[in-house]
Amino acid sequence: MAEEAITTKPTRRDFLNLLWIGLGGAVTLEMAALTLAYTQPRLTEGEFGSIINVGFVDEFPPGSVTHIPDGRFYLVRLQDGGFLAIYQRCTHLGCSVPWDQAQGQFVCPCHNSQFTSVGDVLNSPAPRPLDLFPITIQDNMIMVDTGRLIERDRFDPSQVTYA
Repeated sequence: MAEEAITTKPTRRDFLNLLWIGLGGAVTLEMAALTLAYTQPRLTEGEFGSIINVGFVDEFPPGSVTHIPDGRFYLVRLQDGGFLAIYQRCTHLGCSVPWDQAQGQFVCPCHNSQFTSVGDVLNSPAPRPLDLFPITIQDNMIMVDTGRLIERDRFDPSQVTYA
């Protein structure tokens, strides 16, 4: 007598168990994909967190301070022609620090910290100077990398970028 393969039909319970396992796996994969997409930075060229093309060197006269809203920084052109990209966030509690043209300094509206045009502290409670972003100049075009913050204890002439 030849042995016949014994096959059993899946029961309704087996079918429902497989269905629940499949649905659970699909939901788990979808949640993993959403979590991964949420945690990845969404950098768009020209926005904060990426490299921003500010403009040509000649567009910024010596001694000027220009607010770049998309980059959340001020581009300072010193009298000697050098550039600094100063982050607009106060080092005390993170307030947005505007440039006061009349006083010729950055003044924090929250706690009255005051900073020079190069970001040095004039009036506390800010514990250190305003942070910088690195600047590169290629083909007379100024580019600021807002993805890399430079914390500093004091102003140093080596922080200035020249064309």
